[in-house]
Amino acid sequence: MEKIVLDAEDVRRTLARIGHEVVERTGGRGLAIVGVHRRGAVIAGRLHACLLELCEEDVPLGDVDISFYRDDVGLRSPARQPVVHASHIDFPLEERTVVLVDDVLYTGRTARAAIDALFDYGRPERVQLAVLADRGHRELPIRPDYVGKNLPTARAERVNVRVEELDGVDEVTIAEAPGPSAADGASPREGAGVVRP
Repeated sequence: MEKIVLDAEDVRRTLARIGHEVVERTGGRGLAIVGVHRRGAVIAGRLHACLLELCEEDVPLGDVDISFYRDDVGLRSPARQPVVHASHIDFPLEERTVVLVDDVLYTGRTARAAIDALFDYGRPERVQLAVLADRGHRELPIRPDYVGKNLPTARAERVNVRVEELDGVDEVTIAEAPGPSAADGASPREGAGVVRP
């Protein structure tokens, strides 16, 4: 059983609100949006479209793959290695406020990896984090600047994020987690796919 906590209209309204919050906090100047593959990149594209309507200047859009920046990449079995996507950041980061976008914030390890990846492309003036859902259970001292919805969850639950572009529907659900899914015990990263343990 899955409980829907955000439906398609909720997702649309949530991203519009985050867009307004970004403009209020930054003045809408010197912004860039970078999404974390895969669903974070889709969400970043939608947030970018919102910001283009609200800002008086161009807002560059990029995406980043964090597969080789993960702190568990060497611990995973060969069968559980992540699918690598190309990163696209073809604009200078210096003197910009980069809003890093992901779908779910959980332990904070994905956000840390994304920041590491981002700094390989340059040195932004500021990095902010926007997430569609924050489910808690942090293992690193990372806090989002913009949150679509706070979801109090048990570790035994899963947060499922689905987007129209990849899954045919926009929704965020909470479900009971099935039993262990990997022999090596490594959990899927935040933002890596539909299921967020």
